[in-house]
This record gives sequence, structure tokens and C-alpha cells, in this order.
Amino acid sequence: MLTVDYKLMEVGTGHRLLDVGCGNGRHTWAAYCLHDCQVLALDMLQEDLQKTRYALYTADNGKGMGDGWLAVRGDAASLPLKSGSFDRVICSEVLEHVADDRRSVAELVRVLKDNGVIAVSVPTRLTESVYWRISRQYSRNPGGHIRIYRAKEIIQLLRDSNLEIFTVRHKHSLHSVYWLLRCIFGVNNEKALVPRIYHSLLVWDLKTRTKPVRLLDDLCNHLFPKSIVIYARKGENGKHLRTA
Repeated sequence: MLTVDYKLMEVGTGHRLLDVGCGNGRHTWAAYCLHDCQVLALDMLQEDLQKTRYALYTADNGKGMGDGWLAVRGDAASLPLKSGSFDRVICSEVLEHVADDRRSVAELVRVLKDNGVIAVSVPTRLTESVYWRISRQYSRNPGGHIRIYRAKEIIQLLRDSNLEIFTVRHKHSLHSVYWLLRCIFGVNNEKALVPRIYHSLLVWDLKTRTKPVRLLDDLCNHLFPKSIVIYARKGENGKHLRTA
């Protein structure tokens, strides 16, 4: 399940793509295997990096790290990378976790090439507000979410870093229901029956991608999406792009 749409990002063969906060590597894998990009996956958690490395290692038929990918540990607020070194940057469901989101966004923009494209996603204010109200565990888990963004706040944060927003999308409404159930039955209660049944339905949908369920998801994304995804372009020499 991808949160970011590579078509909207205009990802192409040979692009250098940075996935900050790669998690289990789903975006990294797709960029490397499906779009033939050179990818760098970065995360703070060693366990997530191991999952990403395994996925890419398997994609390379067990040959080990090749010329096309690298997975390293790093901090979004202090990227160990040269300025202007990536054509595309992804930061999906990360900024709600970091202490200094403004500095992190500045770092993402710094390593992006002029005219390069960045995609940033965060949870929506509606769903987060409900989850925080229902469950204290949801917001107090170690490494959990420390802030809730209004749509205009995350958009303004990106604009303040000299990015020109060109598309905004909403995603994963059906997953909003899953996390609602987790909050109701206990975020840390992995054995709760109702969330487990619903999760199995999500897995089935992921594998089958049936049209009726996709249509339902698209419809509900107008009502209670789990994530907001902002696509933006970096102007030349750090300046805002002019719009027509």
C-alpha cells in the first residue's frame, strides 16, 4: 500500500530518490523495482531498515546491495547528505513524529535538486483528533505522534521552505476505520477480535484491489481520510516557482 502516487511525482527511470522515514520500505521498494530509480532509504529505527534491506535484497535475487540502492540510519533533522543531490524526495507519515518539523522540512528541501519534486504526507486533523480523544495510548506510545496538523498548517510549512504546492490528495479512508477500532479495543491489544477481522479485510483488499472497494475508498476519502499528501516542487536557486 503506497501513500504517495509516483505518477503525480513524475518519477522516472534513473531518478535519484530519497525515502526519509522509510519504515518497512514499501515506497523504496516500489521506486527501485517498479520505476528503476536509484534509491536511498533512511530511518532512525534499525528494525525498519532491516526490513527494507531484506525487501531490496530479495528484489536483487539475493545478490546483496547493488549500485541502485542503499538503506542507512539517519535523522530527518540532520541529513548526512549533500545539498541538491536527489531528483525526488518522499517523507511519508514522519513529520508528526519529529521534535523539530521546520528544521526537518528545511533539510528535505536542501537535499532536493532545483525543480525537483517532494511528496509529504501526515495524518489528517480529523482522524488524529478522534484517536487522541478516545485513546491515551495512541498518542503516548514511545515514538508516537507528538502533534496534529491542520491542512493549512502543513501546507504553509512547506511553502515557508520555498516549495510550490501543485497537488493535494487524501488517502486511506478505510484505514481510518481500522485505527478507530484499535483505539476503541486497545491500541496495544493485538488479540482484539474486531480489529483483527477488519485488518484481514484490508489485507484482502490490498491483494485483490477489487473495484467496488476501491470506489468506496475513493468516496470515503472525501469524508474521513487517514492521510493528507502534499506534492510540491522546489524552485531554482531556492526561489518560489511562478504560477501561471
